Amino acid sequence: MEKTPFDFTQDNYKKIDKILSKYPIKHKKSSIIPLLHLAQDQEGYVPESAMVKIASIVSCPVSKVFETFTFYSMFRSKPVGDHVIEICTNLSCTLRGADQVLNAIQDKLGIKIGETTEDKRFTLLEVECQGACATAPVVVIDGNYYEDLEVRSINSILRDFARDVVPKPGNQSNRNGPEPMGGKTTLKTEPWAQKIRSDL
Repeated sequence: MEKTPFDFTQDNYKKIDKILSKYPIKHKKSSIIPLLHLAQDQEGYVPESAMVKIASIVSCPVSKVFETFTFYSMFRSKPVGDHVIEICTNLSCTLRGADQVLNAIQDKLGIKIGETTEDKRFTLLEVECQGACATAPVVVIDGNYYEDLEVRSINSILRDFARDVVPKPGNQSNRNGPEPMGGKTTLKTEPWAQKIRSDL
């Protein structure tokens, strides 16, 4: 266990009271996730000592807080940069070029997965499925989804972030959402339906 002391700020203790008021007294441990978010918002990551503090607040073993913390990729175990880049390397993203996008990010920033740039601007993380398989490959930066990426588009996005400009999130290609790359292949006309009732 790390020796870094941790305590919530007075303002955050007021927020904790509000969070706990939403749950029955016998089920305070249901507030573990919002309390982990609060600790991360305060510190930029969740130190182990914060997990100990949360366990004491909700009256549960530290292991319960730790297992919740490790289950979700949204929680950080160490300080991160100003911009957190999460690249999906799961099957759909890999088949659609995530390796090339990852290499481009690593080359541009000079860091590997799990590292932060020396200027503390960017942290690169590998994550499991981001739930946008139809528009793979996908990178999430600071909670915004950037989809249908290529080396050219990820380089442009990183350039914008380096200039403190947040690029437009969403699909980075010309296709409309998850439609096939060449446009619609089916349902190009209104579906035919036989009228069953004359009043319809």
